[in-house]
Amino acid sequence: MTQDTRAEGAGTRSRAAGPNAARRSEASRRAILAAAFELVGEVGYERLSIEGIAARAGVGKQTIYRWWPSKGAVLFDAFLMLSEDAETGTAELPDTGDLEADLKRVLRATVTELNDPAYDEPMRALTTVMVNDPELSATFTERLGDPQKEIKKRRLRSAQEAGQLAGDADLDLVVDIIWGPLTNRWLQRGGPLTVEYADAIVETALAGLRPRG
Repeated sequence: MTQDTRAEGAGTRSRAAGPNAARRSEASRRAILAAAFELVGEVGYERLSIEGIAARAGVGKQTIYRWWPSKGAVLFDAFLMLSEDAETGTAELPDTGDLEADLKRVLRATVTELNDPAYDEPMRALTTVMVNDPELSATFTERLGDPQKEIKKRRLRSAQEAGQLAGDADLDLVVDIIWGPLTNRWLQRGGPLTVEYADAIVETALAGLRPRG
C-alpha cells in the first residue's frame, strides 16, 4: 500500500468517524436531558443530582459537566428540547380568523400541560431555580421566553389587522393579561386549573380589548 493510498484510507475513516461521533454526542445529549426531566419529576429538584442524571442516561458524569455548568442548566435545556420537539412547522399559534376560539384552544392546551404531573414538578423546579439564578433566568428569557412571546404577539397583531383587537393595544401588555392569570394561579396554587377558568380569562380579556364603537 502506498503512502497516498494509506492517507486516502485514513481520510475516509476520519470522514466516517466525524458524523458517527456527532450522532453519538447528540444521542448522549438527548439521553441526558430526558433523564434530567424524568428524574426531577420523580425525586424533586433538591434530590436531583448530576450523578443521578448520568446513571439514568448511561453516561459518565464528566460528560455532563463538560456540557453544562449545573443541574439547573441541564433542566433548562431539557425543557428547551421538549419545546423544540413539540414544534411542527412554524410553531405559530392557530389562526382560524376567530381570535376568541383560537386563544381558548391555546389556553386549554396550557391547562392540560400544567395539570400533567409529568410536567408540573419539572416546571416548578425550573421556575424555582430561575428565581435564584439571574443568569439562568436571563438565558431562559432569551432562548425560550422571548421567542414564545413573539409567537403570541404575532397572533395578536394578526387580530389587530383584522379589526378583532384594538389597534392601539400594547401587545406586550395583552400577552401578560391573557397568559399571566393562568401562570399565576398555577404557580401559587391559587385555585383549580380548568378549561372553564381558561375560557373565562379569554372572554374577560377580550371584552376590554376589542375595538370600541
